[in-house]
Amino acid sequence: MGRPDPEEGQLPAPVKPPDGGWGWIVLLGCFVITGFSYAFPKAVSVYFKELMKDFHVGYSDTAWISSIMLAMLYGTGPVCSIMVNQFGCRPVMLIGGLLASAGMILASFTTNIIELYLTAGVLTGLGMALNFQPSLIMLGTYFDKRRPLANGLAAAGSPVFLSSLSPLGQVLLEKFGWRGGFLIMGGLLLNCCTCGAVMRPLDMGMKRKMGKAQDKYEAKEMLPIGGKSEEGISTTDGTKKGKKAKKKPKKGKKLLDFSIFSNRGFIIYTISKFILVLGLFVPPILLVNYAKDTGVPDTEAAFLLSIIGFIDIFARPACGMVAGLKWVRPHVAYLFSFSMLFNGLTDICSARASNYTGLVIFCVFFGISYGMVGALQFEVLMAIVGSQKFSSAIGLVLLIEAFAVLIGPPSAGRLVDALKNYEVIFYLAGSEVVLSALFLGVASYCCLNRGKKEPPPENNPSAAGGSDTEEAESDVQEAEEHSSNNHQPAHSTDNAMVAANEEANHVAEEQSGEGGGCPAGDGEVLARDGCNADQMVERDSF
Repeated sequence: MGRPDPEEGQLPAPVKPPDGGWGWIVLLGCFVITGFSYAFPKAVSVYFKELMKDFHVGYSDTAWISSIMLAMLYGTGPVCSIMVNQFGCRPVMLIGGLLASAGMILASFTTNIIELYLTAGVLTGLGMALNFQPSLIMLGTYFDKRRPLANGLAAAGSPVFLSSLSPLGQVLLEKFGWRGGFLIMGGLLLNCCTCGAVMRPLDMGMKRKMGKAQDKYEAKEMLPIGGKSEEGISTTDGTKKGKKAKKKPKKGKKLLDFSIFSNRGFIIYTISKFILVLGLFVPPILLVNYAKDTGVPDTEAAFLLSIIGFIDIFARPACGMVAGLKWVRPHVAYLFSFSMLFNGLTDICSARASNYTGLVIFCVFFGISYGMVGALQFEVLMAIVGSQKFSSAIGLVLLIEAFAVLIGPPSAGRLVDALKNYEVIFYLAGSEVVLSALFLGVASYCCLNRGKKEPPPENNPSAAGGSDTEEAESDVQEAEEHSSNNHQPAHSTDNAMVAANEEANHVAEEQSGEGGGCPAGDGEVLARDGCNADQMVERDSF
């Protein structure tokens, strides 16, 4: 079957990802949103000392502000998925930008630490969560072939903004105090609304094409062609409306699609990601204190995080480019497993670093491996579940990761207080990351590859983890079948042509049956749908 022709009144094919064009603007917006979402909770820490003085609280009390932000970013994943499936990405992101900005503005007028928890923690964290998840969904909608590169470039927003917001916060603190700094930071978060405004859904273009096709179809059918034709048109329109009304509930999106749990690849990814998060964030959190305990000055110890961020800026886009190569992309899950293995071995090998040079080497390799993990984590998830189910998948994954975030770093801190030994913590964190890498690689090879060896049923061309191209082809086929069933020819000449074609096909089939092979000459066109296709199936079976 060919692509439906809009001029004949048929439904246009679903819009494919453009892999460019307006997608680059969407990528820029996703870059900014990712930077704010991951860097802002860490950048707020520059205000903690002033908050401790004004509110007479300890460091652990102020640290809860960043913890609540991250908990809201991860824990509200299903809520974001439901809102995106119900209202779309752009409205959710606009609301999220307003909430994030309002939270920081209200925080500048607070009088106690509890009010800070509710404003800067809950309200701002919820706003950033409502921006972060829809931006990734839109990125997967606009990019398919270049999606690994797009994910790598968008993920680079985290280290870029972290290296920018922290010095900016220090300058604002010195000139305007923490209240003025919070107020200005709230104004900066309004840029999230701008990023949300550029997230134009692709189906808007398709709706415009459908509207034009409908107008052309109606204009063509309104020509004076006789009473019988008019009756046929009215009958066809009535039948079409009735069938469309029946099919509308089937196309309605679920608020949260739990059918992804039937996908073995998603289950493997979720388990490995949970184990990964238990140890991934522990080394950078404890690195500065670990360096200070080994005798490194404060300024040089703080510079270690800058080294990680600088390397991370270049590692993420570079890894995205590598993941987009034709011979790498089909095996991107194994590349993700390798990056986690690299990160875990870096933690284990650097556990005994006792001087500044050893810590700098650790930061270089940790920045490379950490950037690889950051660039590939959402690309692998998109490849497993597809863009149609990604909104539900990322919400559920972030919710599961929220528990790991609340377990991993706090448990490591308690072990440090109890053992007074950072070496054991680095061994433990590295072992958890290595375990997640081995689980993902071995489980993917044993469970998924064996399933691929079995030929899939012909009636189910798109599996749970199918690609976007397969989903688009199935939608095109469904649209063609729907159009062919509902669009009855109104002209008598069309009926005569159809009858003539059927008679010609019948004669050609009889000739091919008598000859015992494919017809030659003029019958080659028919043979493409007949014996040639069978021969191709036989070659594929071998």
